[in-house]
Amino acid sequence: MSTVLLSKAEKSYITAGLKQNPPQRADGRHLTDFRLISLETGIADLANGSSRISIGRNVNDNGGGTEIFAATKLEVESISVAETSEGREGGRLAINVSCSPAAYPHLTQITLEDYQHDLTAILHATLSHSSLHPNNLSIIPGKKSWLLHLDLLILSDAGNIHDALFLAARAALWDTKVPKTRSVEYKAPKSNITGSGANEASDMDVDTAATSGFSTRTHLTHATDFELPDYWDEGEVLNGRDRWPVCVTLNLVPPIHFLDATPQEEAAVPRRLLLMFSFPPSSSSHEPTLQAMRTLGTGELSLAQIKDLIQIGQKHALDLYTALNVKLKDEDVRRTLKAQERFASARR
Repeated sequence: MSTVLLSKAEKSYITAGLKQNPPQRADGRHLTDFRLISLETGIADLANGSSRISIGRNVNDNGGGTEIFAATKLEVESISVAETSEGREGGRLAINVSCSPAAYPHLTQITLEDYQHDLTAILHATLSHSSLHPNNLSIIPGKKSWLLHLDLLILSDAGNIHDALFLAARAALWDTKVPKTRSVEYKAPKSNITGSGANEASDMDVDTAATSGFSTRTHLTHATDFELPDYWDEGEVLNGRDRWPVCVTLNLVPPIHFLDATPQEEAAVPRRLLLMFSFPPSSSSHEPTLQAMRTLGTGELSLAQIKDLIQIGQKHALDLYTALNVKLKDEDVRRTLKAQERFASARR
């Protein structure tokens, strides 16, 4: 959603510059260049995973740009056949996008809520697809599972909000740790009384101090509960975290397209195509999978045009995916070194 209003003359000036050879953009970028992307993970101590991403932030005064905060939180859900139970076998994902009123001061509260709902629907429809579902959200099969909350907060919008949301979501999910669990089974202690005395013993109070009915064996066939052998913030990463998709927004000015639009460019070029690609790790050639697609704005696209744009979007998505993975792995190394330094200083 554009945060600025332009006259017809201003829109014409911007689109004419984009169509020139070579293209002319206000910030001097090429049509397929992104602005500076900053990424940080592990910024929320009480979350299971978190990230902050900014696109186009001014390096001199650290201001401006599109900025999004994302965090994940795991909650235990009971699985029941009752209609009121929302728990699912294998766990489920719940996504919510919120917008700071300061990011959209020109919108009314009702319009802002509708916009939040639209953004939430796009992310939830894409990320909750069964092909992306991690298989380590189950706790006790048929009884308990993890509900993974993913909350995103838009702090400021300086254009290209959809790409930024998917980048922040992927970074937070990459950073998420699922606590290790150990099944627990409760058994009544066996009585040593045999014969006719067994029936009498059933009416007697049994001393349970001698033998414990608490079992924490690794493999239990009738587990009734679970415990956490590690601290709540420890655990394993989400299974298949490499599969979480990225979004590429193609801003269309026939016969060209460009990436990472500024608010002025979004106001001048209202037609956009959102392409969400995932990269299954089993694919040695990193052949992307089109997870979702959506058109925004006015006008229509023919089937032939969409097919060509999908091919173009694949290349841009691979570049974005590769660059993001480098940043995420650098963040993992940075945080590991920081933890080692903190541990070393604590031992002195």
